[in-house]
Parts: sequence; C-alpha cells; structure tokens
Amino acid sequence: MSEINKFHREITPLSKDDSFLVFDRVKDNFDFPIHYHPEYEINFIKNGKGVKRVVGDHIEEIDEIELVLVGPNLYHGWELHNCKSKKIHEITIQFHNNLFDNSLLSKRIMGSIKEMFNRSIHGILFSKKTANELTNRICQLSKLDGMDYFLEIISILQDMANSRNQKLLSTYTVDYDVFEDDDKMKLVYEYVQKYFSDKITLDDASEIAMMSPASFNRFIKKRTGKTFVNYLNDIRVGYAARWLVEKDLSISEIAFKSGFNNMANFNRIFKSIKNNTPSQYREEFHGIKRFL
Repeated sequence: MSEINKFHREITPLSKDDSFLVFDRVKDNFDFPIHYHPEYEINFIKNGKGVKRVVGDHIEEIDEIELVLVGPNLYHGWELHNCKSKKIHEITIQFHNNLFDNSLLSKRIMGSIKEMFNRSIHGILFSKKTANELTNRICQLSKLDGMDYFLEIISILQDMANSRNQKLLSTYTVDYDVFEDDDKMKLVYEYVQKYFSDKITLDDASEIAMMSPASFNRFIKKRTGKTFVNYLNDIRVGYAARWLVEKDLSISEIAFKSGFNNMANFNRIFKSIKNNTPSQYREEFHGIKRFL
C-alpha cells in the first residue's frame, strides 16, 4: 500500500551474517512507533494485560500473555494503552526473510513451517495455551549460543507451526506470496486489490480467473475459506479500518472510497467483521495515528 511509507521503516540490527536476533527485556512502556521491516518477527509478551497490539488493520487489547508472528513488511506495533504493569516482559525474535530459502522450505519436513510463513503475511496470534507451553523455552533463548541457539529456534518454530487455534490478524497484507504457486489466485488478488473500490461482481472476477461463476466460487472458497463476496468484503473492510485510523475523512467518505455504496450495508458488514461500528472503531483507536 502507498500509506506504508507513512510508517516508520525500521532498520533492524541484523547483519547478513546473522541468523536470528533476540531482544529480551523487562519494561514499563512501549515507545517504539508503528513500524515495518522485511524481516520476520516473533513477539512474546508476558505481564502485558491491557497493552494495545496493532498488526496491519487489526487492533486489539491483549491479555496477560501473548505470542505473535509478523510476516515481512506488515506494519505492527504495541502500545501501553491500559496496561498498569511496571514489569512487562517482552522477547522479540527477528530473522531474515530469506534465511529459509525456497529449496529448503520445499522439503517435506519443512512443510508446516512454510505454511506458517505464508500465513504470517496477515500476522498470526497463537493461543494462550501455546504461549504458556513455550514460555520457558522462549525465555531461555537469550542464554543459549551457537548451534544450540539455532536449533532451539527451529524447534520452537516447528511447535508454533503445528499448534492449534492460530488466529490470522490482519485482513490487509503487503504481499501475496501465499498465492505464488497459483496463477489464477494471483490474478484475482491483483484484480481485487486494484478495483476493490469499484463495483465488482462474481461474473467479473470469474472472467478474470477464466472460470464459470459457479466453479470460481468453489475455487475461491477452497483457497480462502470464504465466498467471493465475503472475500471482497474482508478486503474492503480492511482498507476502511486502516483509513478510519489513518485519515481524517468522514465515515461516509471512507465507506464509498472502500467500495460500499450504501451506508447501512457498510455499517452492518463492518460490525460483523470488526465487532465494532466504524465510529466506535475510530473513537477507540484514534490515538494510534502516527505518521513518521
């Protein structure tokens, strides 16, 4: 998106000779702006109840403990918000987006990690159960060295990839690598990203994919878990949510800009996806606006 350059582009300390970097600190505040970088990032937070998490167009107040994986160039940040703790334990793990190249990820043994990396373009929140089970191992990482350090992170990634109840966070993504092996899905993705603000019908999209409408709807449901209409609404609401936070446009302007030509329909669909009306969403998260 063009707006991404309004956020802080972090230059991480990772050198080309590094494999992973772990930051382990106890803090009483979050003072780093919303940012993005091409590296993958795992973020573990304990004693953080009330902290606000921003990942793409997803904004949420977190609980006592959480574990999140953020994919390359997806903007993200954590803010103190309603957290009262003076001993927030945060561990951040960063690694290059090409550390695991395609030849390695194509091996059967790496299948679950590859699929997790593909999903991480949305940001992934792991269950509290998974976060609790991995707490001691993640907390010990900064005490390891050499190959022990490397192998333990690989093992943690494998356990994360195979864990249950993962939740995708952002409807907005900055990449479509998840569709890199599917030319039809890539065409649909590009078409929807380009024309989501216009009227798009099932017939339009199925023509782009060179399929009948019925076959196309089955195809999109298999690839995304949604009907085409729901997939399109997710993308439109994702943009609307981002603009509600970033821009000073009226809600009606944002509704029409994101492809809705009926305010009642926009409000209903937005609330069904975000669990807030557009006005509630803007009011609750207005304070995160930072263009750096």
